[in-house]
Amino acid sequence: MKKLFCLFALFQLLSCLVFAQQKAIPYGNNPAAGKYYDVRGIKMYVEVYGQGKPLLLTHGNGGSISAFSKTIPYFAKKYKVIAVDSRAHGKTIDTKDSLSFEMMADDFSALLDKMHIDSAYVIGWSDGGINALVMAMRHPKQVIKLASTGANLTPDSTALQPAVWKDFVKQYNEDKDKPRNTAKQKNDWKIFTLDYFQPNIPFSALKAIKCPSLIICGDHDLIPIEHTTKIYQAIDRAYLWVVPNSGHGTLIEHSNDFNKLVDEFFQKPYHKF
Repeated sequence: MKKLFCLFALFQLLSCLVFAQQKAIPYGNNPAAGKYYDVRGIKMYVEVYGQGKPLLLTHGNGGSISAFSKTIPYFAKKYKVIAVDSRAHGKTIDTKDSLSFEMMADDFSALLDKMHIDSAYVIGWSDGGINALVMAMRHPKQVIKLASTGANLTPDSTALQPAVWKDFVKQYNEDKDKPRNTAKQKNDWKIFTLDYFQPNIPFSALKAIKCPSLIICGDHDLIPIEHTTKIYQAIDRAYLWVVPNSGHGTLIEHSNDFNKLVDEFFQKPYHKF
């Protein structure tokens, strides 16, 4: 797949940069912390770090657990961090043709059940941010609080920067009729088209989210501030944080501020202004 400035490609680049910066612990490839769980017809790869209240981490399109190498060390000091390779990503293989955010949110719900965890805090980035929102909509009792950064609700130029969406459309049209013979080619196309056709969530549907929510974007994010603001406004108990001088990778580019502020949000009672 050609390299272009679209959501899919940029997220892969950011994930690779994070992986390259890893030193001591190989997050996403750590046998000491990793385990497979049988979840809804797939073997889901999970790494667990630390002890305390459960915290689920959900990565973005084309990413893996390694995307959270600047997040895990901070939160593992006081939480039981559950870092997951989502369906069709990383070490979690899925050979089925279909893929949706609803499927992935249900996977995470089933994983918590499998781990005998009633509820968890959730941090989601990009597609993982969408997953966090969908999980809170579909399985509200399992989400204590959520922090969602770089999420969008529709696949179009209102929810992605117009230039990014234009490149996305160009990429789709160039590649849609190409033959895909290998498992990797088929999987890459499946996760690319996930973001081309999905999500399709009305803002009004976010009323189903009852937990306190921290909605985040960068001031130069792939997701327009206006779209992120509408997400924030549609959730009854939400805060909005637009990270200054940041692109899509808020939790990487500003990891210290991100970790501290999200932790404070989790620890303090929600206050409605």
